[in-house]
Amino acid sequence: MNILVLEGSPNRNGSSNLLAGEFIRGAEEAGHTVRVVDAAHARIHPCTGCVRCGYEGPCVQKDDMETIRPQILAADMLVFVTPLYYYGMSAQLKTLIDRFCAFNSSIQGRRMQAALIAAAWNSDSWTFDALSAHYRTLVRYLRLRNRGMVLGEGCGTPGMTRRSDAMRQAYELGRSL
Repeated sequence: MNILVLEGSPNRNGSSNLLAGEFIRGAEEAGHTVRVVDAAHARIHPCTGCVRCGYEGPCVQKDDMETIRPQILAADMLVFVTPLYYYGMSAQLKTLIDRFCAFNSSIQGRRMQAALIAAAWNSDSWTFDALSAHYRTLVRYLRLRNRGMVLGEGCGTPGMTRRSDAMRQAYELGRSL
């Protein structure tokens, strides 16, 4: 399987990227090909809503989405990776997802799989409610097959994350594919 990991953390060595690394390790051990898009450090402009793409054509903006789009459409699985910022995904990952506007139908027609990996400092029972709901809505709209979520509660620092059960969960999710 061709897996594309969409990382949205501005901190390249942060908790969500540590969890992504464990997922990748498990997926590669299971024999899958994994590529990573660093959305937080890519040159991706926000969607302007101009609709010149006609929802399925090329975007008028010329940025890194020109190289990311074919990677997305070649994938069998998308893995959304984000730190939890104000109870949602990072703006960097959201900006990339908003640009799906120019090829929604192509994504919907692929029937890809998807997973969410997220890390948060706090561990209140409702910490991931909004992010989980957004992810489930995205999966439904894009007709993706949800393979799971790793919600790393209490993963506020790399040290905390390395000691958390979320590391094992991320690895096992990758390994189970």
